[in-house]
Amino acid sequence: MSRNNQETRNSEQETPSRLFTAHCSLLTERMRSKRYQATTKALQGSKIVPLAEGVQALKKTSTVKFDASVEVHVRLGIDTSHSDQLVRSSVTLPHGTGKTKRVAVFALGADQETATQSGADLVGGEELIAIIKTTGKCDFDVAVATPTMMPKLAGIAKILGPKGLMPSPKNETITTNIAKIVGELKKGRVAFKTDTTGNVHVMVGKASWEESKITENIQAFLNVLTKLKPSSSKGVFIQSVTLCSTMGPGIRVSL
Repeated sequence: MSRNNQETRNSEQETPSRLFTAHCSLLTERMRSKRYQATTKALQGSKIVPLAEGVQALKKTSTVKFDASVEVHVRLGIDTSHSDQLVRSSVTLPHGTGKTKRVAVFALGADQETATQSGADLVGGEELIAIIKTTGKCDFDVAVATPTMMPKLAGIAKILGPKGLMPSPKNETITTNIAKIVGELKKGRVAFKTDTTGNVHVMVGKASWEESKITENIQAFLNVLTKLKPSSSKGVFIQSVTLCSTMGPGIRVSL
């Protein structure tokens, strides 16, 4: 087959795919609400803006009738097929997330009293494990356990695990310092990790907050994330940072 004929054939094969992609894009645009289209139009011409301007734009474009959450989405320059490049850590945001977490502590003896005094919502040992095992219900957002309680939690691992509630040394929820971890969790400590595409997603506040509070939370998160670059990762670590509110458009900001 001649080169011209081959190019013609390839072009004919690509045309349906291109038409399908264009058709999907048109349908997506039509399905988006007028509110979303209006807010997106207001951002046209702004590709990457300073963080302060990005927060201002986020507040202006958050037009939903409820107090929208503010999220930060960061694309990292890592290869997720290499386990040594996966990023996982936590940060205590100076102004919390705007969402109160219910903390459960699995401990015995004096550690139970410490957990209660530190503000834990549920505190117990084997009796709490038995209740969860019987009902299958977990009325809490995060679980903390002392090392001695971990073997006993094996009986409810199938309940806690799928809900992301199993204590783990990776997020420091297996600890002997109950007061410290419970205090941080109640103040706004959030855990984060890379997804399968090398992105990190974190909730950093509410759209109704003052711009300074949102900005300080974002900066606190980025300061921690910047220090987590794997030694085997080459090139630019933080490739892009995007802000958005619930049901709002994405706003790319510079570091």
